[in-house]
Amino acid sequence: MLFLGMYSWNQTTHTLDDFATDTGLELGGAVLSPVRALEDAVRTLWTRYADLVAVREENEVLKTEVAQLEAQLLTVREDLAELRRLRVLLQVPIDKNWRPLAARVLSGQIGPNAVLNSITINRGYATGGRPGTPLVSSKGLIGRILKASAHSASVMLMTDPGSHIAVYTQQSRALGVLRGAGAAKRLALDFVPRDTLVSIGEVIVTSGLDGVYPKGLPTARVVTVEPSNYTEFLAITAEPLVDLQHLEEVLLLEHTGAAPEVEEGVMAPREFVGPPKPEKRARK
Repeated sequence: MLFLGMYSWNQTTHTLDDFATDTGLELGGAVLSPVRALEDAVRTLWTRYADLVAVREENEVLKTEVAQLEAQLLTVREDLAELRRLRVLLQVPIDKNWRPLAARVLSGQIGPNAVLNSITINRGYATGGRPGTPLVSSKGLIGRILKASAHSASVMLMTDPGSHIAVYTQQSRALGVLRGAGAAKRLALDFVPRDTLVSIGEVIVTSGLDGVYPKGLPTARVVTVEPSNYTEFLAITAEPLVDLQHLEEVLLLEHTGAAPEVEEGVMAPREFVGPPKPEKRARK
């Protein structure tokens, strides 16, 4: 009877239906709201993570591109510096009987106790770097090729003890022989008479009398001038005009074969030769 009464009353007023609907909605909302909030938070976190991963990947790509551009910039700067040095080399005044050939320095002196004070260049007897060929830079004389293979050569620097160059002083015109004394040591100018007025700071140039170097190449600058205690000559020391420890590009002076104008009493340049040719065996 109670159930039928409540049912009849509910059918008329819909009170219980409304109460059940409201209660269900409230409970559903109370449960679904945190779930939906958690879902939104997870979705937002995942989106941010994906965006962060994309940003990181893009950042790595940009870092790689920046590193490549920096490397290219360094290469361009090095090429520009080399171009400037080569332009300076090409402006060196060369006698018409000598043809300039550019070469790159491959290595310097190998070890402080090396027998020769030398460098290695990337030209050999097949590419113009034959034994005896002089080398210069934009500032002056470097030395001459001592030994050569087909495509590389060893250059004896002017500071090597085996280097002897016929020279004269530019102002006083005093003839002498410029002799090397070893790496990081001053050059010695020998056989200059005592009565010669040689000034400190005077430039020494090649005389061409040895037939190896063209006449007039700057070589060194006078540092000290003193009378010798043992000979009738002056004791003169000099420093090279070229920084021989930091060479990168050089010029080879290849003789063109043209007959130079030779003054009376002056030896003509010697003919350069390549590697020794194998002897032909006689047929039996």
